Amino acid sequence: MIPLALDEVRRLAPGDLTVARGAREVTSVTVDSRTASGGALFVAVGRGGAFVEDALARGAAAALVPDDAFAALAGLASAVRSASVARVVGITGSTGKTSTKDILAALVRPHARTVASEGGHNNEVGLPLTLLRVEPDTEVVVAEMGMRGLGQIAGLAAVARPAIGVITGVGPVHLELLGTVERVAEAKAEVVAHLEPGGTAVVPAHAPELDPFLRRDDVEVVRFGDGGDVRLLRFEPPTLAADVSGARVELEVPFTARHQATNTLAALAAYGALGLPLERAGEGAGDIRLSRWRGEESELPGGGLVINDAYNANPVSMRAALEHLVERAGGRRTVAVLGEMAELGREAPRLHREVGDAARSLGVDIVLAVGGTLAREYGGELVATRADAVDRLRGLLRPDDVVLVKASRAAGLETVVAAIEGAVA
Repeated sequence: MIPLALDEVRRLAPGDLTVARGAREVTSVTVDSRTASGGALFVAVGRGGAFVEDALARGAAAALVPDDAFAALAGLASAVRSASVARVVGITGSTGKTSTKDILAALVRPHARTVASEGGHNNEVGLPLTLLRVEPDTEVVVAEMGMRGLGQIAGLAAVARPAIGVITGVGPVHLELLGTVERVAEAKAEVVAHLEPGGTAVVPAHAPELDPFLRRDDVEVVRFGDGGDVRLLRFEPPTLAADVSGARVELEVPFTARHQATNTLAALAAYGALGLPLERAGEGAGDIRLSRWRGEESELPGGGLVINDAYNANPVSMRAALEHLVERAGGRRTVAVLGEMAELGREAPRLHREVGDAARSLGVDIVLAVGGTLAREYGGELVATRADAVDRLRGLLRPDDVVLVKASRAAGLETVVAAIEGAVA
């Protein structure tokens, strides 16, 4: 991290600051006392005040119990951002933002010193922590930005000050707070409103909900997808070929899902906007590592396959995952273990029914729904809990089945995957 003097920390982040003997600056920031080490500033978030002594015992230079944790982190991150010449890519969207971040970071790293959000660090804690890893020689920051309502991406973008803003897509998510897809588009487009003059907005070729929010004369708009500036030419895993604003780019990628190919188009558009060499874009493709529980595949002993896509879910990503399940099965029996989708508001029952309809129209053989009233709307066999799902799968699965496990984060269905693997052993 670009060092911050402790006097500056006091100014930027009011609160109770305890300083180790002899410390004058901090060279890293953590909110987990277990990772505190020499030169670190431990910022107590939530109940973190109970771990101040632990952080100092582990070698932290200082520990801060802030008056306002989010404001403190934002203030510290803004100072580091102001001291850096790195270009920031801000990535948001209803689906695919973490995977797009993972793909872009891998493509950029061979050509520029890069800091990228870890895992799904995309909120008022995660975004500042990403910026607080920026070093004096960092050239590119790939920052994921999430939201739950209007104004939240604007707040993150005000701290990160991106030169490039990527919106991976707009769909029916967070409707509980926002109400309509149009309002989701408005919230996502806040990243475009906060781009630096001369910046670039990377958006889907077909997202009319975004168009009213893209009217900035000092920002270039690059569209990806069918008919866009960046489009898919061929996807025959592991080979992906794309047209990037007239240049042909070929990559060898470690995934088979078509929706990840679309995420790669968004990443290539941002890569191009950074001015990096398109003819060398493939050099980092071999290092693409998608974050956990996002389409992870593991083979079953009898020739089957389990697809662990249990990190999160919404109607758009559910449809994409079901399409991938059927394509990946190649004629083998398909089983979809689906938990409930969260934060959909009044439209939740209808949107769950539509996912069930999609599964049937795609020819998914078995839908095992996990949960309560909303899960019932899928129209498959219903079980109430993860334990019930495991019990049912033990008597249901065949060795060559291809199984998808997907739900919103709150459902925690990743725990079912290990049981699936054991059920057919």
